[in-house]
Amino acid sequence: MARLQELYQQEVAPGLAEKFKYKSPMQIPKLSKIILNMGLGEAIQNIKILDSATAELAQISGQKPVVTRARQSIAAFKLRKGMPIGCMVTLRGNRMYEFFDKLVNVALPRVRDFRGVSPKALDGRGNYTLGIKEQIIFPEVDYDKIDKIKGMNITIVTTAETDEEARELLARMGMPFR
Repeated sequence: MARLQELYQQEVAPGLAEKFKYKSPMQIPKLSKIILNMGLGEAIQNIKILDSATAELAQISGQKPVVTRARQSIAAFKLRKGMPIGCMVTLRGNRMYEFFDKLVNVALPRVRDFRGVSPKALDGRGNYTLGIKEQIIFPEVDYDKIDKIKGMNITIVTTAETDEEARELLARMGMPFR
């Protein structure tokens, strides 16, 4: 069992139940999945960028990413429907907890001029989205093998009903809010 999962069961869940006065243990918010997404507009011109992005995302998450394709054609971007334009991976269970642990304790502190993540990035339904400008903050990525700095979006989906509950859950799990 992941270190963060134990922390959740022993300290976070009872603390949340006490603070929000839940009647049932099933009401207590928890992490349900984490989605990593790399949107690569440059893949239109250079398809090789997609291969390196897929490999890096696989290294970071420990799981094979799915290539995402364009849903519609946009002439201004020279984009046709069905062209590969990014990759994503959905983490659940043990891998999700391990990734969250790594994100909070290793990767985020390596960001330049890091003062904490924005507490306003919740969507109103208890999901938190975080943008990362460079993939090299993750320890698995070999700095010498990188052809181009790529960013990614990380969406943390929780079972929380409100933003307040989600913020409290993430803060107790160790998310460094400003």
